[in-house]
Amino acid sequence: MKNRDYIWDLGGTLLDNYQMSTQAFVESLRHFGVDATPEHVYEKLKLSTDQAIAYFIPTEPAFLAYYKQIEAEKLEHPLLFPDAKLALETVVANGGRNFLISHRDNHVKDLLQKTGIIHLFTEVVTADNGFARKPNPQSMLYLKESYKLTQVLVVGDREIDVQAGQAAGFDTCLVTGKKSLMEIVTND
Repeated sequence: MKNRDYIWDLGGTLLDNYQMSTQAFVESLRHFGVDATPEHVYEKLKLSTDQAIAYFIPTEPAFLAYYKQIEAEKLEHPLLFPDAKLALETVVANGGRNFLISHRDNHVKDLLQKTGIIHLFTEVVTADNGFARKPNPQSMLYLKESYKLTQVLVVGDREIDVQAGQAAGFDTCLVTGKKSLMEIVTND
């Protein structure tokens, strides 16, 4: 393990939430009289929730709150990717630290608690911290300064994770499904 510390994204990286989020979005669209295929919704959600809303239902101000309610219900039983916990434990066992940066609010901490991994993070940064959203590196620069981070790998499933990590001066890894999280951690 070359890199001592890791900054992780949650959704699509550690947490297998896109299927549940897609289902919630499709159900929410139907509630407002809009039909869309799960595949098309997934494609837009991978970009961002804001972009998906702008594409499918830009003129309905009540949509986001409704969608977030349905999504929260579906995420009551969050599911980690198969080796996510082991990858986090491996980092800690080798003297490293795990950090998490999420666009979601502090509800993220509930998800981490339910999945039994919250204790594996040194700090969890959420939207409630008030930092600009990725790809802006503000949250990563905060961690870099606060914890004197030097050897870091940023791991995420979207280009915005890579862009933010690179802008903060860190090594990055885009999760594509070709390598397991354990392979990423042990081959780093």
